[in-house]
Amino acid sequence: MKIHEYQAKEILRKFGVTTPRGKACFSVDEAVKAAEELGGKVWVVKAQIHAGGRGKGGGVKLARSIDEVRQLAGQILGMRLVTHQTGPEGQKVRRLLIEEGADIKKEYYVAALTDRATQKVAMMASSEGGMDIEEVAHKTPEKIIKVFVDPLVGLTDAQAMELARGIGVPEGSLPQAVDTFKKLYTCYMETDATLAEINPLILEGNGNIKALDAKFNFDSNALFRHPEIVEMRDLDEEDPAEIEASKHDLSYISLDGNIGCLVNGAGLAMATMDTIKLYGAEPANFLDVGGGATTEKVTEAFKIMLKNPKVKGILVNIFGGIMRCDTIATGVVAAAKEVHLSVPLVVRMKGTNEELGKQILKESGLPIISADTMAEAAEKIVAAVAGK
Repeated sequence: MKIHEYQAKEILRKFGVTTPRGKACFSVDEAVKAAEELGGKVWVVKAQIHAGGRGKGGGVKLARSIDEVRQLAGQILGMRLVTHQTGPEGQKVRRLLIEEGADIKKEYYVAALTDRATQKVAMMASSEGGMDIEEVAHKTPEKIIKVFVDPLVGLTDAQAMELARGIGVPEGSLPQAVDTFKKLYTCYMETDATLAEINPLILEGNGNIKALDAKFNFDSNALFRHPEIVEMRDLDEEDPAEIEASKHDLSYISLDGNIGCLVNGAGLAMATMDTIKLYGAEPANFLDVGGGATTEKVTEAFKIMLKNPKVKGILVNIFGGIMRCDTIATGVVAAAKEVHLSVPLVVRMKGTNEELGKQILKESGLPIISADTMAEAAEKIVAAVAGK
């Protein structure tokens, strides 16, 4: 789960990290009022969407008068902001953050994330913070410093100092930087985040350290512990199909291809998508119906897949362990009839009640294409979609 920048800063402030003063706004009038309440001579008008690169896309602007705040807020609110993370269709801006200006002397980068290889938390920092951090990681990775934190010990003063000195924080600001890094780590751990990023972390002219932007991702499996974070969820920023799938306990992620996949088990779903690619096509989705799929669940899965106009064929790949093949077969037949399926359908099933499942498919009277192996199933659906 992702949240907006202004929400991320609210969380950081709860853990003692310094951020600029700002207000979230949903209209031009609210933006003007926020600027007036903040006071000062310079304000930043920032689009709030779940994507990076907003500045490059025209979603972050500096205003030097209240009139300019009004003008820029009107331009940004409602625009379709296109960044390298939104794709060419962009994302509609429905919220703004109006923030006080900052005296930026230097921009840094710092983030905490789980490193599965070491089973520790990676704390990363760079002297090259700002909009081009991806370019830094790609072209000059040596400018990104990492320390690996044992969760049982936590980020030590020595590790935090290693990061701060490594990115060139001035001597007088080192204590603040160390304090910020330790608070960011604590925030990351206590909120069950999978990513806690400050980019840029700035050094102001007076030597103060401040989080100018922030990004958080959270472990969805841990959200039951954090109802206050769940309340921050913005459904407008999420794929409607993925929201609908979550209501039926389906794991669904939209992709760019044209072959819908319905599989039980995440590993088998990944292997199925790989096999489709191996045979020259692209999957339209990841869809794991889990081990307890019912007829109703399979029907909903079909409906969700077919709402995607790109889908030109469906591959069902089932291993009947806990899940019985006859249950899936009954669900597939019922779903195909209810949605008046008009695209090719290939079904491959192995395991518990496999023969009974195949018999149900055969006697359905539907033009279902059967396959015995995953390779055969992928080959047949690719050929069917291509009209061969």
